[in-house]
Amino acid sequence: MIRGTIHRPVLESAVLRGNPLGDPAVRDVPVYLPPGHAPGDGADLPLLLVLAGFTGRGEAALTGTPWDPGVPERFERLLERGEAEPAALVFPDCFTRLGGSQYMNSSATGRYLDHLVDELIPFVEQRFGCGGARERRGAVGKSSGGYGALHLAFQRPDLLCAVASHSGDAGFELCYRAGFPALLGQLDRHGGIEAFLDDFDSRPRKTGELIHAMEVLAMAAAYSPDPDEPFGIALPFEAGTGRLRPAVLERWMRWDPVVRAADQGPGLADFRLVFVDCGTLDEYALQYGAIQLAQPLSAAGVDVQHEEFEDGHRGLSYRYDRSLPLLTRALAGVPDTDPA
Repeated sequence: MIRGTIHRPVLESAVLRGNPLGDPAVRDVPVYLPPGHAPGDGADLPLLLVLAGFTGRGEAALTGTPWDPGVPERFERLLERGEAEPAALVFPDCFTRLGGSQYMNSSATGRYLDHLVDELIPFVEQRFGCGGARERRGAVGKSSGGYGALHLAFQRPDLLCAVASHSGDAGFELCYRAGFPALLGQLDRHGGIEAFLDDFDSRPRKTGELIHAMEVLAMAAAYSPDPDEPFGIALPFEAGTGRLRPAVLERWMRWDPVVRAADQGPGLADFRLVFVDCGTLDEYALQYGAIQLAQPLSAAGVDVQHEEFEDGHRGLSYRYDRSLPLLTRALAGVPDTDPA
């Protein structure tokens, strides 16, 4: 049980209305307020976005199990121990028919970055009286949520000043290509993207094989949308032959945080926190992406904190026990006294 409160206002998005995938424009916006705070009196609370990973909605982070509690319960334990500072936590829903949006604007999926920046953040801040300035906003996430936090920081460094990425997508050459055959096989089997999607939607059970294929399609929709291609998505390989398409892969690489860090890293130099971690047993080899990302960020003058731990890619909610104290202390202007 938590002592704080969870609120579930509903936001009707203008920018998601009529999106290409037909996904709903009306989204729940779960917001957690710590004990002693109610809507409208949160003027002293910073705002922290908690971004879900691929196949997830923000709502899923609210609950857990006795052995793996949800984020609000974890956060309250940290507050009670004096390890974290109070903050309002918001759990956006940027799910799509393809399993996720990478929190990006795309002609193939919709304007999900604009939804976060221009709609959701103002909506929450006005309703709950929290955040309100760059130095009082941060973002954190796991996997695609970690990528989303980094994407938000790179795209809008004027909007927030603290970011944490747990096993976030980075080092695209290593982390994505091994999944290409999964989608290629499904497209061969069904004869194209639309038939694969229809079959996927009809399946009562989404197997790991199907989800791996969908993941590649979702990444292509985010990184290489193209209205002139089937279903508005340029695939990184040729259907039928599997030959790689260098021009499309180059488009993907422009969105790789490792590549972006070289040019956009200086924009994060004044962030109060840039935290990147990954397990050394990550099934997508994202530990190497984290290493590759930390190096150019550091070279750009960013005081990046990079950590590794012995684990794989899944079941990493416990890593919020590390990032939430760092993030909330940074937003409160309290120095971190425990480096590990």
